[in-house]
Amino acid sequence: MKAIKDLARERMKGHCRVCPVCDGRACSGEVPGMGGLGTGSSFRANLEALASVKLAMRCLHGAALPDTSTEVLGLKLSMPVMAAPIGGVAFNMGGAEQNPVDEAMYAEAVIAGSKQAGVIGCGGDGVPPVISGSAFDSIRKAEGWGIPFIKPWEGEELWTKLEAATATGCPVVGVDVDAAGLVTLRLMGRPVAPTPPARLAEIVKFVHDRGAKLIIKGVMTVSEAEIAAEAGVDAIVVSNHGGRVLDGTPGGVEALPAIAEAVGDKLVVLVDGGIRSGTDVLKCLALGAKAVLIGRPVSVAAIGGETEGVVKYFGQIKGQLTSAMALTGCATIADISKDILA
Repeated sequence: MKAIKDLARERMKGHCRVCPVCDGRACSGEVPGMGGLGTGSSFRANLEALASVKLAMRCLHGAALPDTSTEVLGLKLSMPVMAAPIGGVAFNMGGAEQNPVDEAMYAEAVIAGSKQAGVIGCGGDGVPPVISGSAFDSIRKAEGWGIPFIKPWEGEELWTKLEAATATGCPVVGVDVDAAGLVTLRLMGRPVAPTPPARLAEIVKFVHDRGAKLIIKGVMTVSEAEIAAEAGVDAIVVSNHGGRVLDGTPGGVEALPAIAEAVGDKLVVLVDGGIRSGTDVLKCLALGAKAVLIGRPVSVAAIGGETEGVVKYFGQIKGQLTSAMALTGCATIADISKDILA
């Protein structure tokens, strides 16, 4: 992983420093790029919230060889982890001469690498069309093993892209409703907007009619989680969009427990934001998530090591999760609960 990070640092120069601790301090306000919006406080809040959660170590038990496998939304995974939807190699990740990884190669690395690791990768969306197109192509190549995410576009673009997404053969489609405030997209002539409950219900029906399940990403309050459940959404991602859309929000895991308690029996609750280790994954599960999405570290692995880099990164996460489960007395994912929190 050190060699992968070193190469990623070279290829992403000017866009990401690949810091020893990816906490958003060095890249505050660097959007485009890999930083957080404005002061970067929302990016940092994700890390700070996770750091505040402590685990109760237990060693007097028989969970010597924990099983990290699980099933989420009908997907059999080697561990409750997904690669978050990120795109825009050219303007976020250093798509200059020093970076030979283009959008198609990046999408292939994330989707194929996730599949090889036994997890599932999510594809990004944006401007230009090559972002979503590369994600769709990679998911088709992976025989539908991927989750394409579509931004909350105004007008026909939303429905056109949802149609294209479901046509990849994927079992699940996502909409990152938290992209609603990306003014840069509107300035580029491709406006996004918030999603009213009635429109969300239409999206649910559209996706379900085409044989797929729907995830929406960007739910940070109990009231909006309840709206999602009422509309028939299959899963939500508690997320502040990596701190890239609104300065001054809490971290995802701060909002997670109340949301999981309110709607966890009605839909699948996922979370992202600041997850950097298998121990972080365990904390999120203990707080009520069924699985997590990991973003920036997967991007670094994909840029620095392509498909092999993503496989190696997820192998590292699985090893850390296995160790953390053994040291908290969890033989299986089903054993993880708030009882392992200190």
